[in-house]
Formats: sequence, C-alpha cells, structure tokens
Amino acid sequence: MDEAEARERELARIEAAAAAPRSGSVPRDCGHFDIHIDRNGSWFYRGTPINRAALVRLFSTVLERDTIGQYWLTTPAERGRITVDDAPFLAVELERLGDGRDQALIFRTNVGDFVTLDAAHPLRIATDPTNGGPRPYILVRNGLEARLARPVFYALVEWCREERVGDATQFGVWSKGIFFPLGQIGGVS
Repeated sequence: MDEAEARERELARIEAAAAAPRSGSVPRDCGHFDIHIDRNGSWFYRGTPINRAALVRLFSTVLERDTIGQYWLTTPAERGRITVDDAPFLAVELERLGDGRDQALIFRTNVGDFVTLDAAHPLRIATDPTNGGPRPYILVRNGLEARLARPVFYALVEWCREERVGDATQFGVWSKGIFFPLGQIGGVS
C-alpha cells in the first residue's frame, strides 16, 4: 500500500469514527492525528490538503478545544489532538438583517456554520503581531473561534458607528441590541 492509500484509509477510519453514534463511554486517546488547520482555515492530513468539503465539515462538528487551548477531534470511540495555526474557522461571509441597534449580523464560516453576533457569540479584536493591525474573531461555539476574513471585516467596518461608552467614544457595531466595540476613537474625553 502506498502513502496516498494509507492516508486515505486513515482518514476514512477517522471519518467513520466521527460519524458513529455517541455511546457514553470515554473515547480512547490516540495522541496526535497529524491533522493541521492553517491560518486560512484549510485542513491538512500529513501535509496533504483535505479537499473533500463534506469530510472537513464532519470533522469540524467533532472539533473541541480544552481548557489549556489544545484542539481535539473527539469521536464516540476515540480522540486525537490536531494543530491549529490561528483559529479553526474562517468567517467568509457577512449578512445584515435589519438596521441600527436591532440589526442582526450573521456570519458564515468556511465550514458552513452560521453564527449571529450576540451575547453568546461575541466579537473579539486582537492585535496582529506582524503589523499591529486589528485581528477580529467571533466565537462560534465552545471556545472555538472564526477569524474574520479581510473582506468580511471591511464589510463589518462599513456598518460601524461611534458610540459613547463610559468615558470614551468607541467605534463599533450593533447586533441583537448589543454594541460591540472595534476600538476607541481619539482618547478619553
């Protein structure tokens, strides 16, 4: 059996385990699955891209993050660590329903999840260490975030407005009645 066949067989085994019904027993720890998610949200197995969108989607549904920040694919029978460069998902599309304070901002991820910006799915703005610019994320579920793709972030910024928050004027966006600041304007006034 050549390396490509071995890769496909191992991916098929993990796929079958992921699709199996939950049994309630503790899954066996398999160590590292040699699956990697790069900064652009692309999935790789042993350095080879996983091109089957349905398989990536299935794996994304059993992805977990533990309290120390490690990522795991956890199936009913087994679990294994994977590596993630930045965030496991990428927000690739943004839709706005309504307007103003009552609008709902809905993000679609690269794996087909739809996430509404709200109290349970907040926005987080980190600083990009390479250029000092903003690096925005939205919480998808259970500690798993999606980094906003640049065009999505630009679309979000178009809907931003200035709001007085405490002693500062913040630049941000409303969704589901909550103001999410993207940054402070000027200084404290």
